[in-house]
Amino acid sequence: MGVDMVDITAKRAALTPHVIAFEDALNGRTLTYAQLDDRVSRAASVLADLGVQRGDRVAILCRNRIEFFEIMFACAKLGAILVPLNWRSPAAELAPILDDCTPALLVFGAEDAETAQRIPSTQMRHLALDGPNAYEGQLARAAPLRTETRWNGDDIWTLSYTSGTTGKPKAVIQTYQMSAVNAFHVSQAFGVRAGDRTLNFLPLFHTAGIQLVTLPALIAGGTVIVMPGFDEERAFALMPTLDVFFAVPAVYQQLNLHPGFDGADFSRIRAWGCGGAPLPDVLVERFAAKGVRVCNGYGMTETGPTAFVAAPEDALTKIGSVGKPQMLLDVRIVDAGGRDVAEGETGEIWMRGAGLTPGYWNRPEETAKAFTADGWLKSGDVGRRDADGCYYVAGRIKDMYISGGENVYPAEIENLLARHPAVLEAAIIGVTDEKWGEVGHAFVQLRPEAPSVSAAELIQFCRAGLAGYKTPRHVTFVADFPRTAAGKIKKHELKPEAPGPSR
Repeated sequence: MGVDMVDITAKRAALTPHVIAFEDALNGRTLTYAQLDDRVSRAASVLADLGVQRGDRVAILCRNRIEFFEIMFACAKLGAILVPLNWRSPAAELAPILDDCTPALLVFGAEDAETAQRIPSTQMRHLALDGPNAYEGQLARAAPLRTETRWNGDDIWTLSYTSGTTGKPKAVIQTYQMSAVNAFHVSQAFGVRAGDRTLNFLPLFHTAGIQLVTLPALIAGGTVIVMPGFDEERAFALMPTLDVFFAVPAVYQQLNLHPGFDGADFSRIRAWGCGGAPLPDVLVERFAAKGVRVCNGYGMTETGPTAFVAAPEDALTKIGSVGKPQMLLDVRIVDAGGRDVAEGETGEIWMRGAGLTPGYWNRPEETAKAFTADGWLKSGDVGRRDADGCYYVAGRIKDMYISGGENVYPAEIENLLARHPAVLEAAIIGVTDEKWGEVGHAFVQLRPEAPSVSAAELIQFCRAGLAGYKTPRHVTFVADFPRTAAGKIKKHELKPEAPGPSR
């Protein structure tokens, strides 16, 4: 049996009815917890009138907005399952996802109405969030639907489709228990408490947009300011009013490059978190110079997502570490045979605990491949643990390449290249080489207005700080990188021209 969760909006409305739950960053509109619960209860009634029943899937295609969370909580009141869709995807990419989860209803915002209408479906009804006879009008006419006050921990709340590059769509099951455990971990790691203000801008079709740190803040009785997408100008204007800030490295880079960075007031923000990809050392140091300790973390959609978070006292003394496993998580570092490796040695990160997914929607074979018989999730990531119990993630096993018989992990090289004064960001992939088997090929994005730098200079820069087999043999300069919505570089889309034999 899972750990049950209370009806969050109903409980918050009872505890702190007049506290502001949500604020719209664009127009300043606010909702108290009492107003939120009333609207969510009416939304549940609207969904029920449209035929949504317990266990049905409700797909949603929209930018970050308060109504997304109203629909999410309404699904919980009905026992329905929310399926957030990637609004960056065309209808042709969304169609197989909808075929996989067979939703009873598709909810969509004005910006994505055209895409929604292009998705073929005979079974699925539509609910527009904007326009005449749309969501707001139906909400006004609906009677609040009051349901059970507890949500079963084992029940599915959302399905998170992973951005796989091949094969069929794969959805990670997210349960109520996972949300409860994640809220506990986030509250412990960042000290989230009643009255805290945080900013929501990470895409809601990724688990981080919901869970880091919006849902934990709502459970704690804080205020969430919702921004449709990241906007540096608005973010800088809001910084003096925030208590907790969580972002991905690409956002920290945007803040760092903004002309207002040096004069920005970050003094109120008590906790800074980062995840989704490795945060370059040079960015940690840049923020530290302003008195900000950015705590790096690591997790997966499958872990709810919070798994590791660096403690503020370690953020600068152990730059590059993702910290220690959170309270309700067990971790092992194992070799290819599933045996624990010695301290300081690298191996695959395995995790087990109450906050992990039970598996993948309608994919028993994929679930069986991801977990051991005794419940350990095989992350596919390589890491190590130091003598103080802090962990370091070297990268994905699939990104590793072998040069001259030695394992090479791109993250180490990328981190070093980011220290070059002309380099904004770098990505390394392994390419075939006649002599060494594989060698590194660096794709490099230069800083705006950076002095010109040659490929040879960058290779020499790496050679001064890395072993020879880790030094890239090829460099391609790029204007920008293909990225996921979380800011991760899509390495599979980096296509080097076929290099000749290295010299």
